[in-house]
Amino acid sequence: MRTARIARKTHETDIVVEVNLDGTGAYDVSTGIGFLDHMIEQLSRHSLIDITCQIKGDLHVDQHHTTEDSAIAIGQAIAQALGDKAGIGRYGEAHSAMDEALARVALDISGRPWLVWNAKFTQERLGEMDTELFEHWFQSIAQAVGITLHIELLYGSNNHHICEGIYKGFARAMRQAVELDPRKAGAIPSTKGVLGG
Repeated sequence: MRTARIARKTHETDIVVEVNLDGTGAYDVSTGIGFLDHMIEQLSRHSLIDITCQIKGDLHVDQHHTTEDSAIAIGQAIAQALGDKAGIGRYGEAHSAMDEALARVALDISGRPWLVWNAKFTQERLGEMDTELFEHWFQSIAQAVGITLHIELLYGSNNHHICEGIYKGFARAMRQAVELDPRKAGAIPSTKGVLGG
């Protein structure tokens, strides 16, 4: 079982995250930000990565620390569960349609974190969540896992659909990338023999 648990406590957040890369998409998420919970639940359900994410954050300040630290902790747990990344698909891509919105996500679990973000929102908030924080969430998880991550909104007008489409696309791409490929016989998917070095 490729599982990991991350517990981290700072003056800003107190977090416990558990992941199972070979799960069924089961989740137990409580960040204190309803829309963020909904998006992490989408990530779990559509990637088939089981995710437990419990956070107590300084929401009396704002949502920044809770949002950022959720991505960091989930990313650290995924990286830990991946280990040396032997046998994984490594690459993933998905087009994700959500009603009138269409998002494209492509990624490489390369050990070289990078985010290309080509999406915009026309609302300042979704629910109670600041929309500017979504790009930062993806930057933080890309950094923590070591993902080269490209996210592009091809078109769309409804901000909820745009955001949910992006998370579902990321989830489907992650499912491809973290799954074990039996044809690789446990080999590191790189001609260098290592990923991230």
